[in-house]
Amino acid sequence: MLDHLNPEMVEFVGRMEMAFVGTADGAGECDASFRAGPPGFLHVLDARRVAYPEFRGNGVLASLGNISENPHVALLMIDFVRDLIGLHVNGRAAIVDDVVLRRDHPALPVADERGRTPERWVVVHVVEAYLHCRKHIPRLQPVPRDREWGTDDMRRKGGDYFNVRARQNAPVVPGHR
Repeated sequence: MLDHLNPEMVEFVGRMEMAFVGTADGAGECDASFRAGPPGFLHVLDARRVAYPEFRGNGVLASLGNISENPHVALLMIDFVRDLIGLHVNGRAAIVDDVVLRRDHPALPVADERGRTPERWVVVHVVEAYLHCRKHIPRLQPVPRDREWGTDDMRRKGGDYFNVRARQNAPVVPGHR
């Protein structure tokens, strides 16, 4: 376990297209979230700091809300395609406005692949960085997919896939809660 990213970890982070983000609020209630983008959407600012952009999302703001109460954060990046290995980065996060971070890091991308500009960044100060073993990591194959970028249409975004709204007032089936 390291308290920084070594060169191999920096290279790994730079080619990741997704990360799982773990946060908790001030009372310790946890949330797991998912972030994705083209390779390089996670930016290594230096050996002790990783940043990822925050755009308008689903409106829940769970991660940012939690970070504002409790800065402890966990990032899990897994290479499901090439090396079948993962990297844990645990640390303390700060929410930084795009303009502020860009002053010190002008090489940050101005917009993502859809032309969106980040509103803010989450900067993670590395406390622990360590391997996630490949033993149970499945090999996945990327497949081209049409996406509904920029839509607020509930059906296209996944809507009420699990029928939560549809069953909000329905009785709970015994043994299923």
